[in-house]
Amino acid sequence: MSAQQGPGVGHEFPAFEVAWNKRDLLLFANSIGATYPDELHFLYELHPNFAPFPTYPIILPFKHTDADVIDFYARSNAEPIPGVPKFDTKHVLDGERKIEFLKPLPVTSEGRKFEIRSKVLGVYDKGKPGTVVETEQRLVDKATGETYSRAVGSGFYVGQGGWGGPKGPKTVNYPPPANTAPTASTTTQTTLETALLYRLNGDYNPLHATPEPGVKMGFGGPIIHGLFSWNTAAHAILQTFGKSKPENLKEFQARFASPVIPGVKLITDMWRTGEKVGEGFEEVRFVVRVDGGKVVLSNGRAVVKVEGDVKAKL
Repeated sequence: MSAQQGPGVGHEFPAFEVAWNKRDLLLFANSIGATYPDELHFLYELHPNFAPFPTYPIILPFKHTDADVIDFYARSNAEPIPGVPKFDTKHVLDGERKIEFLKPLPVTSEGRKFEIRSKVLGVYDKGKPGTVVETEQRLVDKATGETYSRAVGSGFYVGQGGWGGPKGPKTVNYPPPANTAPTASTTTQTTLETALLYRLNGDYNPLHATPEPGVKMGFGGPIIHGLFSWNTAAHAILQTFGKSKPENLKEFQARFASPVIPGVKLITDMWRTGEKVGEGFEEVRFVVRVDGGKVVLSNGRAVVKVEGDVKAKL
């Protein structure tokens, strides 16, 4: 879609500064399940190969430069997009997230100025169910103008459709290979405290901490951040196929299919497709599901440099 097509398309939000330190990276790696001893380079700041887990930038639009907790609702009261209705941000769900890694992230932002630059890619009216707003967020070094990561996300504003906007393009699906056992599977046992640890990365939505918002929204209580499941799937893929080397993950994406109740066991099923993407990388598809229950993340696709012998864990 070009900037001339569709309401709101090309609208740029004000850029904002973001910052992180080594402690932030250690917390993030801990909260998404990095393991000792093979992933000490994500968990110990004096490790010779200490590095951020590659998906860390996904948290920065929530964190900004904060060192302390913030009022999530006040922060997320989004700036209106010209040409479309003003949507209520208390009733928005994550639709889909994709991130591309363009440059290795430094282990701290200290001494440099980084900012998030965001723009609208499309606003799609899905009728009664709601409206989808698709945005691009780039992590940029302000001094050099270089982009470190590019994320594309869609927010689904529940029940806020029917305003006469475009329906939007058909979504591209990445289903796992039909009738094929996963190349590998991993399990993540969540606890009642999983979201309470993960939120310390900077995503302080009360929905993930206290029962009231989740009861109001029909979930029965708190739910775990969709991005927790998303990041743990990225961890599972990099650990399984890429020997936990950050440079071995090029792209990662998934669609949020259903909420996760604290305490469930999540299973990430992963398939090598053999589909080559660029120099030495290949496409891996994945699905995350609750053990004995619903699919949590669908449309999972990662571009990975596969290293070593991947054994199927059945």
